Amino acid sequence: MASGLRNRLLVLLLGPLFVLGLVNVWVDYRSADSAAVQHDRQLLRYVPLLADSVLAPGVQAGDPPVLLLAPPVEDFLKGRSGLAGYSVNDLEGRLLHGDLWLPAITVATGEPEFHSTEYEGVTYRIVSQRVHTRAGDLIVQLADGSDPRQQWLSALLRVLLPNGVLMVAAALAVSWAVGRALRPLTELTEAVSKRSPQDLSAIDVEASPAEVRPLVESLNRLFDLVNAQSASQRRFIADAAHQLRTPLAGLQAQVEAWAQVLQTRQRQQLGVSGSAPTSISLNAEQLDKLRQATRRTSQLANQLLALSRADARAMEAQPMQRVDLLALCESLLEAHLDAATARGIDLGLAAQVAHATGHEWLLRELLANLIDNAIRYTPRGGSVTIRCGQLEVGEAMLPYLAVEDDGPGIAPAERNRVTERFYRVPGTVGEGSGLGLAIAHEIARVHHSCLELMSGPGQCGLLVRLVLPAQTA
Repeated sequence: MASGLRNRLLVLLLGPLFVLGLVNVWVDYRSADSAAVQHDRQLLRYVPLLADSVLAPGVQAGDPPVLLLAPPVEDFLKGRSGLAGYSVNDLEGRLLHGDLWLPAITVATGEPEFHSTEYEGVTYRIVSQRVHTRAGDLIVQLADGSDPRQQWLSALLRVLLPNGVLMVAAALAVSWAVGRALRPLTELTEAVSKRSPQDLSAIDVEASPAEVRPLVESLNRLFDLVNAQSASQRRFIADAAHQLRTPLAGLQAQVEAWAQVLQTRQRQQLGVSGSAPTSISLNAEQLDKLRQATRRTSQLANQLLALSRADARAMEAQPMQRVDLLALCESLLEAHLDAATARGIDLGLAAQVAHATGHEWLLRELLANLIDNAIRYTPRGGSVTIRCGQLEVGEAMLPYLAVEDDGPGIAPAERNRVTERFYRVPGTVGEGSGLGLAIAHEIARVHHSCLELMSGPGQCGLLVRLVLPAQTA
């Protein structure tokens, strides 16, 4: 937008300036042309007077005729001293009186002829005519270097180059001025374009030019409306997830109790008859499906609640604390060890002492989701490793958290999409809602960082890493 406005301003400012320059040149030329026509007529009126200035033939044969310039002709020559001249020639072109620098010409008829010549840097307008005098037929010439048209033509080249340079300088100056004037608008455009979709904070109206403040105020009102709608949606998700947690927890407890009672009856009947009735086996299968469904629903409610609480805008007002990453990894290792053992996964810890500044409960939620994903998708007999420590980034040592597995991994083409909410890689087997990495991504944004998804050692499996900012005092 700014680029298009800049181009339009340049055209609107420089276009008329260029057109006015051309019009000025044309008007000057037409004025000089009109003045030159009048000047030719005035010059032609002196020709008879110059002919009458020849009073008599020469005293002896071969002598030039007697010449006494008429007062008007004399005044004309004196008034244009250095810019006027005259000559009287015989029919063969031999100079009888006047200036030597005038070209010697012959005129076949009695009609006046006009031409131009240059002498000592001055362009002269010359009228030549064959006239009858007291000394016979002669050729008279009058030259005038003050012809406006000749002066304009001679000055054109001298003026054109400086004016061209001036036009270029004016174009550069106008371009610079337009760019300078549009810089706030350009900065506003860049600031809006660089914003993330989650950043709906108001734009500083005072920092914007007065002409675009109505636009900025309209954008701020739109941001407020979208922010309010987003906040309402987050509150709804949080409230719905919170309300679902209690009945789901009760339902899951009841299902687990029923499962234990059913398993006890199965063992008792097996001890008596040696075989379980078909109805009890069927009930056990149905109960196991119900138990898995309640677990998934409960986990989904917890993830939705965590996702709404991990929103970056909601956490801005909450202060960060010093977090012991090693202790965090050890506690989560202990919490997930049973689940990993039940699936035949070797869950290990490779950690060093490290501390970071952040929200501990959010980092716990992030690491828990990453570990849960790794255990869920790593095949039986695989391994999952929790890592933390210090990573050299440039000249700084930054704390990090990472979870590594030797499972199927994620194709590079899919790694930019797996952090989207409810997105699952096509063909993925196993249970899941597509929220684990989305929650981790949101928590990484809260900590002014981002998740790094890459292949594990030997280009096998998946390594998800979060590099945290340097710890503040």
